[in-house]
Amino acid sequence: MPPKADINKAGWEQSEFPILCETCLGDNPFIRMSKQEFGRSCGTCARPFTVFRWNPGSGMRFKTTVVCQTCAKIKNVCQTCLLDLEYGLPTQVRDTALGFVNDAPTSDINREYYAQNMEGKLEGNKSALDTGKAQSAGKDMLKQLARTDPYYKRNRPKICSFFVKGECTRGTECPYRHEKPVDNELSHQNIQDRYHGRNDPVARKILGTHAESQGLKPPEDQTITSLFLSSLSPNSTELSIRTQILKALPTVQPTELKSVVHVAKSRCAFINFKERDTCERAAEAWANGFEIDGERVAVKWGRSRASKPPVPSTSSVSVES
Repeated sequence: MPPKADINKAGWEQSEFPILCETCLGDNPFIRMSKQEFGRSCGTCARPFTVFRWNPGSGMRFKTTVVCQTCAKIKNVCQTCLLDLEYGLPTQVRDTALGFVNDAPTSDINREYYAQNMEGKLEGNKSALDTGKAQSAGKDMLKQLARTDPYYKRNRPKICSFFVKGECTRGTECPYRHEKPVDNELSHQNIQDRYHGRNDPVARKILGTHAESQGLKPPEDQTITSLFLSSLSPNSTELSIRTQILKALPTVQPTELKSVVHVAKSRCAFINFKERDTCERAAEAWANGFEIDGERVAVKWGRSRASKPPVPSTSSVSVES
């Protein structure tokens, strides 16, 4: 008779091999891994899972899996670096381009229950992402930003803390990097934000740089909170434009959209947002344009209204008799 299952381990994950990207796996064809069942709790759903640890190559640091396979399949990411397996990009970049809504709970109350339910639905599937209906503009954007070759620089050893304090005595034999750490916004990340694609500084930098390369650099005038859409379909209406804008920006609430001014004769529209930050996020998501009523429309920043020339006061005009 098979051994009786431990009721306390119900829902815990066991696996034979991790889900990894080519970069984290390394360039060593004879890699050796250590495997520890229920070695730690998942960084997102907190369920115990099988932990793998390996050295991707000579002169590199040991790497380990940080999330379970169920969570990795839900977002189609690597279990170690949490980057998208297809494009090698942060999840926030991918979700923004494809207009994907993240419905996974982020609180401790429901995330374990959600992961257990998704585990049954993911049997035989690559991921829970349905990108088949994604707009072509979003896919083109991801193809431009995708990293095609492995980036093994991510596998470098960590910085030696003793060297930073000036106390390292190992010299060249030290297995850690002798460099001064760079303290900027890119160095402040956490697993939850990186996995769920929210407030990711690396993703915001990638999206901002790409938007600037496409001519959508945010204007210096902070009062500008509108975008200009051109080449609209002749069948477009104000209602259809508003509906498809909110569909293309799942993280934007309807109350954040101030107004939509449609000029049917010129086949253009002005999209006015209430907040500048929302307008910038929309410009980053639409850097390659997006589709409305079957037509890919071009996107540009709006312009500030020119101030009217001052009207001369009649009291300052002298009348000679």
